[in-house]
Amino acid sequence: MPAEINPSTSLRINGERSRTIKNLKKAAQRILKAIKKKENIILYGDADLDGITSVIILKETIKSLGGEVKDVYFPSREREGYGINKEALDVLSNAAPALFIALDCGISNFEEVKIAKKSGFEIIIVDHHEVLGKLPQASIIVDPKQKGDKYPFKQLSTAVIALKLALLLFKDKEPESLKKNFLELAALSTLSDMMPEIEENKDIIKDGLELLESSWRPGLKVFFGINSIKAQGSTRQIAQKIISALNAGEHHNHLHESYLLLTASSQAEAQKLALNLIEKAIQKKLRVQEIVQEMGERVSSNSSAVVIFEGDSAWPLALTGPIASKVCASFQKPTFIFKKNKEESQGAVRMPKGFNGVTALIKCQKLLETFGGHPLAAGFKLKNENLEKFKECLVKYFSNL
Repeated sequence: MPAEINPSTSLRINGERSRTIKNLKKAAQRILKAIKKKENIILYGDADLDGITSVIILKETIKSLGGEVKDVYFPSREREGYGINKEALDVLSNAAPALFIALDCGISNFEEVKIAKKSGFEIIIVDHHEVLGKLPQASIIVDPKQKGDKYPFKQLSTAVIALKLALLLFKDKEPESLKKNFLELAALSTLSDMMPEIEENKDIIKDGLELLESSWRPGLKVFFGINSIKAQGSTRQIAQKIISALNAGEHHNHLHESYLLLTASSQAEAQKLALNLIEKAIQKKLRVQEIVQEMGERVSSNSSAVVIFEGDSAWPLALTGPIASKVCASFQKPTFIFKKNKEESQGAVRMPKGFNGVTALIKCQKLLETFGGHPLAAGFKLKNENLEKFKECLVKYFSNL
């Protein structure tokens, strides 16, 4: 096991001064000011592994620098939807005025950012999703995909961007143990978010996984003592099992079970949480297989369809992504899978290589309440009255490609 982080990775993470991600230094300066002045700081992360690890990296950095995070908040996908939302802002309103840092979300929350500003929050957005033509009215936006960003590699997870931000905050004086562990978290987020394993990401994954087995973090260390995980063989296979367990976590009082595991302070606490998540991952896999089998029968009966567009009130929203991924991989068609609620539907988009789901959503955006994501993996929400029109719009769009 290497005693030091690979120099090539360290260089890429720190980055050349002339190639820093747009507004990253500005965000670091604003956070340092908030720490110095003892301002309230809120960390608001998407409730997936990339959002969770991003929040942990920034929270532990702020704490190491003598600051305090007033609140951490992960929205419930099932109840609140994706990104910044009005319910969350109401819950957090007692902390205003505050510096509100959105991680792995926010780039498509135009109205919500306006509401947050009126509520007394100063907004920093740290995201990696596609920019939807315009930017929210946040004070600072860090997103490699925004106009004017000259950083050469755009396909970073938010956790990697958070790591770069942390290193700027530490001003090259970061504790080596934290730096190593943040690299472990960044590697897991990169794999979980299926970022392309090229250039910078290739180094992050390689070095992060090499460090994983010797991690000091109880929430990661515990997996290497569980027989069903150890039996996987390679560190890469073990990492995928860890990711599977962490992705099975559920929302818990504005936090998240995976966040609670990764921030657990003792091995005993971590053991209990990890075993619970491993069992949930097994049940989740079985349910996904069951729904995908059902979906296969539906799709096969309509083999001439240009897109796969399926929804059901019985499908858990948290499973729409995994279901869409498997169906898309099997049939190699643009896939839209959604949970149908009483008045609205919300779901996931997966695309075969060469297609762009975000562009398709932009073409049909008049029918949507919210949407966003990556070209190959995105999400959407709309009123049920617009479902058929949305399907027609997608069929028309993909038929003309």
